[in-house]
Amino acid sequence: MVTLTLSEKQVLALVRQLSPERRLWLLEHLLRDEWPDWFDLAEYAAARARAVATARGLDWDRMDENERESFIDAILHEPDPV
Repeated sequence: MVTLTLSEKQVLALVRQLSPERRLWLLEHLLRDEWPDWFDLAEYAAARARAVATARGLDWDRMDENERESFIDAILHEPDPV
């Protein structure tokens, strides 16, 4: 078996050659390995955001980052129901 030894800079250079989709895939796997609880919470939060948006007639997946931030900000600042 051949062993390839790479420096951290070389690994980073290889990762940067990946497509954005594959880099996201790699990031998700690294996050899940290192911080599984955080990753699970992030998935739960994304699912809840989609559900709340849908309930209000919005499509979370079609919203850009600014729209998502404004939506979340509006929800966070809504008065509590009495």
